[in-house]
Amino acid sequence: MSVREPIGSLHQLARLLQIGVVLEEVVEARASKHRQTDEQLDPALDALLEDAIQQARTHRRRLESVIEDIEAESVAYEDIEPLVEAQYQADQDFDDIIYDQLCNAETAYKFFDDLLEALETTDATFSVDGDRLRSIVLELRDAEAAGVESVTDLMEAQS
Repeated sequence: MSVREPIGSLHQLARLLQIGVVLEEVVEARASKHRQTDEQLDPALDALLEDAIQQARTHRRRLESVIEDIEAESVAYEDIEPLVEAQYQADQDFDDIIYDQLCNAETAYKFFDDLLEALETTDATFSVDGDRLRSIVLELRDAEAAGVESVTDLMEAQS
Protein backbone atom coordinates (compact mmCIF):
# COMPACT_ATOMS: atom_id res chain seq x y z
CA MET A 1 0.00 0.00 0.00
CA SER A 2 1.40 3.36 -0.99
CA VAL A 3 0.14 6.82 -0.17
CA ARG A 4 1.41 7.96 -3.56
CA GLU A 5 -1.30 6.00 -5.40
CA PRO A 6 -5.00 6.79 -5.53
CA ILE A 7 -6.85 5.24 -2.61
CA GLY A 8 -8.92 2.33 -3.88
CA SER A 9 -10.77 1.02 -0.84
CA LEU A 10 -12.16 1.97 2.53
CA HIS A 11 -9.72 -0.48 4.13
CA GLN A 12 -6.78 1.29 2.48
CA LEU A 13 -8.12 4.68 3.60
CA ALA A 14 -8.47 3.43 7.19
CA ARG A 15 -4.88 2.12 7.19
CA LEU A 16 -3.53 5.40 5.83
CA LEU A 17 -5.43 7.38 8.45
CA GLN A 18 -4.04 5.04 11.11
CA ILE A 19 -0.53 5.77 9.85
CA GLY A 20 -1.32 9.45 10.34
CA VAL A 21 -2.41 8.71 13.92
CA VAL A 22 0.86 6.88 14.58
CA LEU A 23 2.89 9.77 13.14
CA GLU A 24 1.09 12.19 15.45
CA GLU A 25 1.62 9.86 18.39
CA VAL A 26 5.34 9.73 17.65
CA VAL A 27 5.49 13.54 17.55
CA GLU A 28 3.64 13.75 20.87
CA ALA A 29 5.70 11.04 22.57
CA ARG A 30 9.04 12.42 21.38
CA ALA A 31 8.23 16.01 22.39
CA SER A 32 6.90 14.83 25.76
CA LYS A 33 10.02 12.77 26.38
CA HIS A 34 12.27 15.72 25.51
CA ARG A 35 10.38 17.95 27.96
CA GLN A 36 10.53 15.36 30.75
CA THR A 37 14.23 14.56 30.54
CA ASP A 38 15.82 17.99 30.35
CA GLU A 39 14.87 20.47 33.04
CA GLN A 40 17.11 23.17 31.54
CA LEU A 41 15.38 23.55 28.19
CA ASP A 42 15.58 26.88 26.47
CA PRO A 43 12.18 28.58 27.07
CA ALA A 44 11.54 28.99 23.34
CA LEU A 45 12.32 25.32 22.71
CA ASP A 46 10.13 24.27 25.63
CA ALA A 47 7.24 26.34 24.25
CA LEU A 48 7.76 24.83 20.79
CA LEU A 49 7.69 21.32 22.24
CA GLU A 50 4.54 22.08 24.24
CA ASP A 51 2.85 23.43 21.10
CA ALA A 52 3.91 20.29 19.21
CA ILE A 53 2.36 18.10 21.92
CA GLN A 54 -0.93 19.98 21.87
CA GLN A 55 -1.05 20.07 18.07
CA ALA A 56 -0.28 16.35 17.80
CA ARG A 57 -3.07 15.53 20.25
CA THR A 58 -5.53 17.66 18.31
CA HIS A 59 -4.47 16.10 15.01
CA ARG A 60 -4.70 12.61 16.44
CA ARG A 61 -8.22 13.23 17.72
CA ARG A 62 -9.35 14.61 14.36
CA LEU A 63 -7.96 11.58 12.55
CA GLU A 64 -9.48 9.22 15.10
CA SER A 65 -12.90 10.82 14.56
CA VAL A 66 -12.68 10.03 10.84
CA ILE A 67 -11.45 6.50 11.58
CA GLU A 68 -14.39 6.06 13.94
CA ASP A 69 -16.77 7.35 11.23
CA ILE A 70 -15.59 4.60 8.89
CA GLU A 71 -15.90 2.08 11.72
CA ALA A 72 -12.25 1.11 11.90
CA GLU A 73 -10.07 0.99 14.99
CA SER A 74 -7.28 3.38 15.79
CA VAL A 75 -3.97 2.74 17.51
CA ALA A 76 -3.88 3.72 21.19
CA TYR A 77 -1.31 6.32 22.22
CA GLU A 78 -0.41 4.11 25.17
CA ASP A 79 0.70 1.41 22.70
CA ILE A 80 2.99 3.77 20.77
CA GLU A 81 4.59 5.75 23.61
CA PRO A 82 6.62 2.82 25.08
CA LEU A 83 7.88 1.89 21.61
CA VAL A 84 9.08 5.43 21.01
CA GLU A 85 10.66 5.59 24.44
CA ALA A 86 12.45 2.28 23.94
CA GLN A 87 13.68 3.26 20.48
CA TYR A 88 14.97 6.77 21.15
CA GLN A 89 16.83 8.63 23.83
CA ALA A 90 15.58 12.13 24.52
CA ASP A 91 18.39 13.41 26.75
CA GLN A 92 20.07 15.35 23.99
CA ASP A 93 21.32 18.89 23.60
CA PHE A 94 19.38 21.69 21.90
CA ASP A 95 20.54 20.83 18.38
CA ASP A 96 19.59 17.18 18.68
CA ILE A 97 16.17 18.01 20.12
CA ILE A 98 15.39 20.69 17.54
CA TYR A 99 16.57 18.52 14.63
CA ASP A 100 14.46 15.65 15.97
CA GLN A 101 11.45 17.96 16.10
CA LEU A 102 12.16 19.21 12.58
CA CYS A 103 12.36 15.64 11.28
CA ASN A 104 9.06 14.74 12.95
CA ALA A 105 7.27 17.80 11.59
CA GLU A 106 8.66 17.32 8.08
CA THR A 107 7.68 13.64 8.07
CA ALA A 108 4.12 14.45 9.13
CA TYR A 109 3.88 17.27 6.57
CA LYS A 110 5.05 15.02 3.74
CA PHE A 111 2.69 12.23 4.75
CA PHE A 112 -0.35 14.52 4.84
CA ASP A 113 0.70 16.19 1.58
CA ASP A 114 0.94 12.78 -0.12
CA LEU A 115 -2.35 11.65 1.46
CA LEU A 116 -4.10 14.78 0.20
CA GLU A 117 -2.77 14.14 -3.30
CA ALA A 118 -3.94 10.52 -3.14
CA LEU A 119 -7.40 11.64 -2.00
CA GLU A 120 -7.63 14.18 -4.80
CA THR A 121 -6.74 11.60 -7.47
CA THR A 122 -9.00 8.79 -6.29
CA ASP A 123 -12.23 7.86 -8.00
CA ALA A 124 -13.38 5.73 -5.09
CA THR A 125 -16.26 6.76 -2.88
CA PHE A 126 -16.15 6.20 0.85
CA SER A 127 -18.67 6.11 3.65
CA VAL A 128 -17.36 9.46 4.90
CA ASP A 129 -17.89 12.87 3.35
CA GLY A 130 -15.01 13.28 0.89
CA ASP A 131 -15.01 17.08 1.16
CA ARG A 132 -14.79 16.89 4.96
CA LEU A 133 -12.01 14.32 4.75
CA ARG A 134 -9.99 16.40 2.28
CA SER A 135 -10.57 19.50 4.39
CA ILE A 136 -9.26 17.77 7.52
CA VAL A 137 -6.18 16.43 5.74
CA LEU A 138 -5.53 19.85 4.16
CA GLU A 139 -5.74 21.53 7.58
CA LEU A 140 -3.40 18.94 9.08
CA ARG A 141 -0.90 19.37 6.25
CA ASP A 142 -0.99 23.16 6.58
CA ALA A 143 -0.55 22.94 10.36
CA GLU A 144 2.45 20.65 9.90
CA ALA A 145 3.92 23.11 7.38
CA ALA A 146 3.53 25.86 9.97
CA GLY A 147 5.21 23.57 12.51
CA VAL A 148 8.18 23.07 10.19
CA GLU A 149 8.40 26.83 9.79
CA SER A 150 8.29 27.37 13.56
CA VAL A 151 11.10 24.90 14.09
CA THR A 152 13.27 26.44 11.38
CA ASP A 153 12.58 29.93 12.75
CA LEU A 154 13.75 28.79 16.18
CA MET A 155 16.82 27.17 14.66
CA GLU A 156 17.69 30.42 12.88
CA ALA A 157 17.12 32.47 16.04
CA GLN A 158 19.45 30.21 18.01
CA SER A 159 22.28 30.28 15.47
